[in-house]
This record gives sequence, C-alpha cells and structure tokens, in this order.
Amino acid sequence: MIQFENKYFLWTLGLIPLFVVLYWLTARWRKKSLNNFGELEIIKQLFPDLSPTKRIWKFILFTFAFLLLIIGIVNPRVGTKLEDVKRTGADLMICLDVSNSMKAEDLQPNRLEKSKLAISKLIDKLNGDRIGLIVFAGDAFVQLPITTDYAAAKMFLESVNTDMVSSQGTAIGKAIDLAVESFGKDEGKNKAILIITDGENHEDDAVAAAEAAVAKGITIHTIGMGSVNGAPIPVYRGNVNVGYRKDKDGNTVITKLDETVLQEIAAAGNGVFVRASNADVGLNNVLDAISKLEKKEYESKLYMDYEDRFQWFIAPALLLLLIEFFLSEKKSKLFAGLNLFGEKEIK
Repeated sequence: MIQFENKYFLWTLGLIPLFVVLYWLTARWRKKSLNNFGELEIIKQLFPDLSPTKRIWKFILFTFAFLLLIIGIVNPRVGTKLEDVKRTGADLMICLDVSNSMKAEDLQPNRLEKSKLAISKLIDKLNGDRIGLIVFAGDAFVQLPITTDYAAAKMFLESVNTDMVSSQGTAIGKAIDLAVESFGKDEGKNKAILIITDGENHEDDAVAAAEAAVAKGITIHTIGMGSVNGAPIPVYRGNVNVGYRKDKDGNTVITKLDETVLQEIAAAGNGVFVRASNADVGLNNVLDAISKLEKKEYESKLYMDYEDRFQWFIAPALLLLLIEFFLSEKKSKLFAGLNLFGEKEIK
C-alpha cells in the first residue's frame, strides 16, 4: 500500500504544462526576433557553435528534474508489512439526508454542509469504533461500508452532495432498514444508527423501522438540521443563486425542521434527539450515548512499518539538475550535425 506524506504539494505538478507553454512562447519570440534582425540562415552562420537541440534537451532535463523533485517532496511511503490488529469498539452507521431541502440556509453555510462538518468532527473523536455512511433522499444507498479507515470516511464524506440521489423525498425508514442490513448478522448491543436530517419524512413509516432495528439490539439517535420557522430552498446555477424553489402555484417553498418525527424515531430507537444550531450540532450528546454501547473485539488488517521512498526521486532529480547545469548550449564535436533524434541535420 502506498500513501503520500505531503500530498498537498501535488498541485505544483500543474506548473509543468505552464513551463511547456512558456518555453514554446519564448522559442517563438526568439525566432521572431531573429527573423526581424535578418535572414535566419545567415544568423546561424554567425553563431555556428550554438545548438538549438541542446537547448531543448536542457529544458527536458529541467522539467523531468522538477517532476521528480515534487514527487520526492510529496514523499511516497510504502507499507511493507500487513498485520492483523485487534481492536475494540462500537459500530456506527450514519444516515445523512441529501434531499433538496438540505440546501436551506437557516444553518450556515447550509444544512448539508453543516452536517458534513459535524460528521467530520465526530470522526476525529472516534477511537477504535467502526463507521459507515448512508446517503438518502427518496431512496437510500451505502456511500461507505462500515470501516475503521477514518481517512477514507472523510474522503467519501467530502464528495456527498444533493445530486447523489435522483429520487427526491426523505425516506428515513429506507435509510434505517439499509443501515440495519449493512451491520451484517453479528449479534450484540454494540451498534448504533445516527440519522442527520431535517425530518420532513413523507415516504415511509420511519418509527416502525426504528422499532424493528431496536428489536435487533440497535440504538437509533437523531440530529435535527434546520429551524422550526424554516427557510426557502435556494436554486443555484453554477455558484450563482438565481432564486428559490417554488411550488406548482408559484409560491416559494419553505422547508421546516420536523422535530416531532425525529423525537418519535429517537424514542422508538432508545436513543437521543438533538436539535442542531449554528453554535452546536449536539455531537457531545451523541458521543456520550455511543460511548455507553458495548464494545466488541474485531480484527482489521492494517499496513504497518511504512518506509519513505523520497530518496528514489530526490537523488535522480538532483542528478538531472546537475547535468542540465553543466550541459552547454554549444555543439559538441562528438554529436556535431545530429538533431534531437540522433539523425544527421540537413545542411
């Protein structure tokens, strides 16, 4: 397994196409200037020792050296040993509402982005617990199977948006049923479901789904995103707000937090209900409840003993830079008359 220690430096690789464009523009400008100065063939005779081919080679050497240098700075690390590691923890499946109503901005920057930030903070506070992610609207699907890979969880979380589920609505019951399935057939009271939504459930009987989950030893907690007064649902084209969603009669749709539904689901699921605010999403209450779950021992395979590989790239980069520095633009006697491809130049 390979990981990158300083992956934020990878963006600098985008400078390579810029180098190519600048080199091409410089070569074009140089040729144009020489043409303005006089006949190109006559000027070449004035400087018979200059080699355009070597100038190209110098640029190629510099570009490859830059590429290798950046990869070296990023520092690829290779896991050399795969070990079975025993851990103890609870299983938490998060069900995140991605319906259009989660675009409402009564929580800043909006309900969905506030939810994602809260989940990210929750992941940071987990210690040995496994986590999974389900996204739902009118339908539900597993975005991330249950795992201990918190980095992967954050990566999958980052990609969540309201366009992921084509069927609109808020099918909380479907999300609960899918979460129960995703836990597998293991017995034990070490499982919990966290539902993050505005609670506008119009699709199914979420309370019945919660009761069925409790019968299998699973606890269900809910976090309500939004305000009781509600807010309109913005419509964006690109990054520009072009108005608000309207119903068939042309009235602006106001989406409100349905606390009653979420309280009923939490009560049926032997869990807690928390109403989020701009100041606090209520994670501490949820984490306290999760910490009281039974802890189960399980095995997970982890790559250990990562070894740095930066030297494989830094050393050749420095060598290429050294060659580029000492490579003269004058023609050498050994390769006199040869072009970039080793063919005889036509006089």
